[in-house]
Amino acid sequence: MTSPSATTSASSAPSAPTGNSVAADAESRTPPVAVEFSVVLPCLNEAETLATCIRKARQSFAALGVVGEVVVADNGSTDGSQDIARAEGAVVVDVPRRGYGAALLAGITAAGGEYVLMADADDSYALDDLGGFLRELRGGADLVMGNRFRGRIEPGAMPFLHRYVGNPALSMLGRLFFHIPVGDFHCGIRAFRRDQVLALGLVTSGMEFASEMVVRASLAELRIREVPTVLRPDGRSRAPHLRTWRDGWRHLRFLLAFSPRWLLLYPSMVIQGVGLAGMLWLLLGPRAVGPVVFDVHSMLGFATMFVLGVQGLGLAVIARSYAAHLGLLGQSRRLDQLLVRVSLERGLVLGGLLLVAGAGCFVVAFTSWGATGFGPLDAVSSMRLPIVGSVLAAAGSSIITVSFTLSLTQIGER
Repeated sequence: MTSPSATTSASSAPSAPTGNSVAADAESRTPPVAVEFSVVLPCLNEAETLATCIRKARQSFAALGVVGEVVVADNGSTDGSQDIARAEGAVVVDVPRRGYGAALLAGITAAGGEYVLMADADDSYALDDLGGFLRELRGGADLVMGNRFRGRIEPGAMPFLHRYVGNPALSMLGRLFFHIPVGDFHCGIRAFRRDQVLALGLVTSGMEFASEMVVRASLAELRIREVPTVLRPDGRSRAPHLRTWRDGWRHLRFLLAFSPRWLLLYPSMVIQGVGLAGMLWLLLGPRAVGPVVFDVHSMLGFATMFVLGVQGLGLAVIARSYAAHLGLLGQSRRLDQLLVRVSLERGLVLGGLLLVAGAGCFVVAFTSWGATGFGPLDAVSSMRLPIVGSVLAAAGSSIITVSFTLSLTQIGER
């Protein structure tokens, strides 16, 4: 056990200067003992609850016998939160760039601990009970997520929509898209190895920072664990910064952007398959299903689906290849094998053959029209071949475009 004076490095550090420099405040700390555990609290006008949160965190340090510090990443508070934090012995990092993610990233960067725990400064999370997080980190975990559903959610702590729709749905998508073994994807209290998380290159500045951390940690194959935690009602009298629909959409948008398979590949394959099947079904003439007759107009709709599917499939391959090229996503063995087999030249040949086949359909259709003396045509009976020609031409053009674009993403790799 350490002495009470050693439970937090911030208590023995000189007062942090004001200003916009993270480095200046970080350099002002001269802890007598190396900090093991840092608690980072993002702050924007949290005067009502900030002191309570800091005290609870320091109580945990003392109970666990760990050398720790509390870092308050202030996002421009105007209610005196900075002075409250310093009076409670916390390190204050002034973060001019607004946003939940921006504040947390600055706080994590300035933290001195080997392990970092982040939590909201609204007194809703159990900062007085951090033992589970520290045990998992000391046991080899890289990221330890709190799970409010396995722990306890007190009455009034989580809105109905968040508890039964938003959090379960987004957690399910996280497990489906990225195979992340967590049941509470967006829990606001989590702990991690500071060096491992900083190495992920996190960039988002808003609420989606929470999703980015988990997704990138999974893609980097970090060891992720969960511990039960308690969620209590927000201790503030004002409304929370979180906006249900806006921030929920930002989380969903991030998950989709980092998963080209679910955003583009799988939907495009379905659309393309349905479109092709429908075109072939109607190629030789109308089809009746009960009292409903499907004819050339339906064939045109199926043709549109097929073309959209081809374009989406090409864009999915490009997005996946480019994301791997930038290091945003890991390498895909299947995609690498495909790119080895499908060179620019082969793509040009295949696309060119489809263009020629499409042009051939138009030539045949034009010749048939000429045989009738170029007179009026029956739209229903004469449209099938031009529709097929349009599909072939559009598919060929898409393949050529995708082949050229893929070749650009592979520059320097072959």
